[in-house]
Amino acid sequence: MPDAVDGFVAEIETLEPGAGIPPDVLVPAHADDEYRAARIDLLRRERALREHAEEVAAARRALPPGPLLDDYRFAEETEDGRVLRPRLVELFGDHRTLVVYHLMFPRGTAEACPMCSMWVDGLQGVHRHLAQHTALVVVAAAEPADLRAWGRARGWHDLRLLSCGETTFNRDLGAETGAGEPRPAFTVLRREGEDVRFCYTVHASFPPDGAERGIDLLSPVWQVLDLLPQGRGGWYAGNDYVVG
Repeated sequence: MPDAVDGFVAEIETLEPGAGIPPDVLVPAHADDEYRAARIDLLRRERALREHAEEVAAARRALPPGPLLDDYRFAEETEDGRVLRPRLVELFGDHRTLVVYHLMFPRGTAEACPMCSMWVDGLQGVHRHLAQHTALVVVAAAEPADLRAWGRARGWHDLRLLSCGETTFNRDLGAETGAGEPRPAFTVLRREGEDVRFCYTVHASFPPDGAERGIDLLSPVWQVLDLLPQGRGGWYAGNDYVVG
């Protein structure tokens, strides 16, 4: 299969707008020249985007070591109602890395942010695949019982849901403002013995202008919507059609 793909890519590189493409690849056999030309141009753009994405990923992996973090303690309610107090380093399990999703769910609120919850829905779906490579937790300021109840309502039965409301964890990692307002983000941490080192945080909004789509690549919903002729438009996820 790789040889066939490489051969097709080499073939595409030689094509000019309006040139023939095998009928079973990219376009139907009866597509007109205008569509064929536009699709070839789009393919080149898609390949350039892929190559740039790989360059960015390589630069991310090449970041120098971040700072060591404090030994935070979280609160985690179990299915039988007990509250555990795991340390940050204990969240790694047998893994060397830990991915944290900072969920917008302040204390005293009835529901988590619907957009954040959509991301966690996706993490629930792929957690077994991620578990082959890294540990994964969801962290919010909400009380442990509220987190567990919301997770149960959303079907997050396989994810660790941790309250950091009694710590400065979110604020220290930029996932909370000085006024205590949550910011959605993903953070990657690395364990070094009994120490935990910061690697990387990416927020939903790009600083400094606050432009969104900072973590859209981590949700299949946006990627599929971007394939549609109508695009994503002004749609915003809701909790009402998930939690009745």
